[in-house]
Amino acid sequence: MKIAIIGTGYVGLVTGACFAEIGHQVVCVDCDAEKIHTLKTGLMPIYEPGLDELVARNVAAGRLEFSTSTQEGVEKSTVIFIAVPTPPLPDGSVDLSFIEGVARDIARCMTGYRIIVDKSTVPVKTGEKVAETITRYCKSRVAFDVVSNPEFLREGFAVEDCLHPDRVVIGTNSARPVPTMKEIYAPLEAPIIVTDISSAELIKHAANSFLALKISYINAISVICEASGANVMEVANGIGMDSRIGRAFLDASLGFGGSCFPKDLSAFVKISEQLGYDFALLREVQHINAIQMDRFFKKIQDTLWVLKDKNIGVLGLAFKQNTDDVRQSPAIELCHRLQKEGAVLRVFDPKAMGKARAVLSNVTYLEDMNTVAEGCDALVIATEWPEFKQLDLQRVRATMVCPIVFDGRNLFDPAEMEQLGFIYKSIGR
Repeated sequence: MKIAIIGTGYVGLVTGACFAEIGHQVVCVDCDAEKIHTLKTGLMPIYEPGLDELVARNVAAGRLEFSTSTQEGVEKSTVIFIAVPTPPLPDGSVDLSFIEGVARDIARCMTGYRIIVDKSTVPVKTGEKVAETITRYCKSRVAFDVVSNPEFLREGFAVEDCLHPDRVVIGTNSARPVPTMKEIYAPLEAPIIVTDISSAELIKHAANSFLALKISYINAISVICEASGANVMEVANGIGMDSRIGRAFLDASLGFGGSCFPKDLSAFVKISEQLGYDFALLREVQHINAIQMDRFFKKIQDTLWVLKDKNIGVLGLAFKQNTDDVRQSPAIELCHRLQKEGAVLRVFDPKAMGKARAVLSNVTYLEDMNTVAEGCDALVIATEWPEFKQLDLQRVRATMVCPIVFDGRNLFDPAEMEQLGFIYKSIGR
């Protein structure tokens, strides 16, 4: 199948590379000439495990190419995926100007039947607007279909999720594009759900909002655990073994961040409001997430008393493990709060320090996680990178002014940390 992907961010680039991997002919298009040049030289604009090898292999095989020309993508392809950003607006709704702009560009280039697929996360009814836009700007008056095909990729695991999806959702109000869409995904041997466009668009927002709800729920439980002397990890294990609930997304933490959950949650609240429903449950999810950071920061303040001129090491800057993405990262937010109180920061992240430099200044960036705590009054663990569990704790303890650790990801066992001589503060334990 000949496929164009418009947009080479996390979703577009991973999707394009994975489609090429399963045998399709793919051209990835982006208006950012510098990004396309970077990709053509074999360098990745983002860190995603396994992506660089996947891109290199398929470029070499001639199945994957990059271009700045939407016209080239439309002319070469039968199916055109839109995977451009849908950033939030101040009121919580979604900026759809990139979607509308790409729809116009596609329409102007069409000379024959095409399937236009919304891969970006968009509000319900966006497919209808895309169809209206293409009809309005397509001078050739050729036939086309619009499909909603939401992505369910986790940053840090996106390649795995794309090649081994637990389901593929195809939303369309026409039967014509269904066989082609099924053919695209057939090599993956994943369950395929065919719905109307509106249902497909709602599935993505409903899914992400439910996952955010699970995170806020266990974070609320962590407060009860601390107040009662219970252990939130044992509680999570106990309830997670119920097959109706599941263990995933039941890890107490600083709260969720990143480019998806906060944006999609706000968008779904706004979408519901526009449809006449006050989704108060999701507004409470947002509230719990916000106060979770407040509670963790207060724990640091209560323990250290005065933060001004305190030296604090911070492990982790990305919003989660296995990514260099620092957008709406709880770790970055925590660093800013500490700086506002006058703390002096030493920081480390395995992959995100390059991007962090654009949003976090006046800190000391270290290249070795074991040196971050040297001369520090406290150490904070802000991201759940698995390598942090391999810290040389005896070395860390010996080099700190005060052996205080605030673990925002519950990576270590409290009893073992206390035995090593640390004052150890975690979440919900």
